[in-house]
Amino acid sequence: MAESGHASPRRVVITGLGVVSSIGMGVDEFRRGLRAGSSGAKPITVFDVAGFDHANGCEVEDFDPERWIRHLAVEQLGRATQYSVAAARMAIEDAGVSIADWRSLPGLISIGTTDGESRDLDHLVEAEITHGPEHMSPELARRVPAGRLSAAIAQELQLSDVEAVTIPTACAAGNYALGYGYDAVRSGDAEYALCGGADAMCRKTFSGFYRLGTIAPDRCRPFDVDRKGILTGEGAGVLVLESLESALARGARIYAEVLGYGLNCDAYHQVAPNQDSVGRCMQLALENAGVKADQVDLISAHGTGTKANDVTEARAIREVFGSRPPRTISMKSMIGHTMGAASALSAIGCALAITEKFIPPTINHTTTDPECDVDCVPNVAIEAELKVVQNNGLAFGGNNAVVLLGRYDGVPA
Repeated sequence: MAESGHASPRRVVITGLGVVSSIGMGVDEFRRGLRAGSSGAKPITVFDVAGFDHANGCEVEDFDPERWIRHLAVEQLGRATQYSVAAARMAIEDAGVSIADWRSLPGLISIGTTDGESRDLDHLVEAEITHGPEHMSPELARRVPAGRLSAAIAQELQLSDVEAVTIPTACAAGNYALGYGYDAVRSGDAEYALCGGADAMCRKTFSGFYRLGTIAPDRCRPFDVDRKGILTGEGAGVLVLESLESALARGARIYAEVLGYGLNCDAYHQVAPNQDSVGRCMQLALENAGVKADQVDLISAHGTGTKANDVTEARAIREVFGSRPPRTISMKSMIGHTMGAASALSAIGCALAITEKFIPPTINHTTTDPECDVDCVPNVAIEAELKVVQNNGLAFGGNNAVVLLGRYDGVPA
């Protein structure tokens, strides 16, 4: 990475968004899906679901990787890497930047993931068990390393002066990646950052959540008294970060400003969230951003739809924000739990909410659980002026990451 030549921290803004999701391909379709309260839930087809009593998920449909991947051989990339590269290409194009202009500048690529290329790993294990190790595909084996999720972006976009890192902090990884990119651009170590998360649905992760008893039979209903659990999903979200000075100089559209973030890891339990730790992470983010709790207009919750997560998160929110917290929604009700892409896609939703002046709904909602006691904007989007939005990402192992975004009101750099 280049040495920073900046004496004071720079303001960091989001100027490009790339989306691969079950409710829309690209930022325009994703925005329409969020506004409409669309659902990506459907029967799973990407792996054999024989033996499971129920198997709905939020699969990506109509994804044509060759539309977005132009320099690499698509067949040499695993599905999650294809999503990651495609979303990065979309984000660059949405930002209106000539990638050739950025090739001479130091940059960062940070992509979060839970599973990496576990879909390919599933196939390799199946071949080994069914036919013997000699029948394991070398081509699939070469696609497995998770580092390819970020490295392939650099290769596809022909970026050489970049650090490309894949962050494996499970379901909070997208926010971790955003925080890493924010630090790099803010300090001047990088002139731009491509940050986000990507995961493809796989049998391994579905089976794990199923064995835990946390897979919903039909739909995801966060904060509802009758919620039954998550739906696994897939996709990718990539955001272009650059300094405010750079964005203004090239006349870029600014979706939102990254105000700050908080990270912690309590290692309290392999799968159970810790209320005190979640609350502390939110407080760290507010302090880092220089934002008071009463300035936050909306919280995009982790909101998985499990009994443990929703109650723990809601209680932590009330600890930090008091008895009347901001509206608190869950986009997972629409797109499922996209694992390492989850908080990245939610961050994109938050940026769109700020720019387009609306709050996405929590769909599939009937009656709010009294133990949660939040206004989750049930079923129908509402119009709203939003200045500060908080995006929560909580993961197994106590990995928590919270990012705060703010509206850019034209104040000079």
